[in-house]
Amino acid sequence: QVQLVESGGGLVQAGGSLRLSCAASGRTGRTLSTYAMGWFRQAPGKEREFVAAITWSGGSTTYAGSLKGRFTISRDNAKNTVSLQMNSLKPEDTAVYYCAALRGSGSMTRPGDYDYWGQGTQVTVSS
Repeated sequence: QVQLVESGGGLVQAGGSLRLSCAASGRTGRTLSTYAMGWFRQAPGKEREFVAAITWSGGSTTYAGSLKGRFTISRDNAKNTVSLQMNSLKPEDTAVYYCAALRGSGSMTRPGDYDYWGQGTQVTVSS
């Protein structure tokens, strides 16, 4: 079992930046380094959507097309953390942001393939 806890959300003006972090804890010996990690978001009344993902080694990243260039995902396996740097934020980026861990060989962009989820952190961008 892996527990994921997001932090770093908050209220920011349009054009501003936020850095989200996701910390993992779990049974002894099981670390984030064996999982691909993803960030998703869900706005009120909308489905959860893919934001970004990174392979277990950090060697490959994937982004939602509309977010590439503004958002950057990274990981530190030694610290069991994954981060999402969000720049040039827009009001439409307002949502609850979730980190998730993918244990197997599923799609990094598909929420249903992920095995563990955090509780989410609210990001609100004012215009």
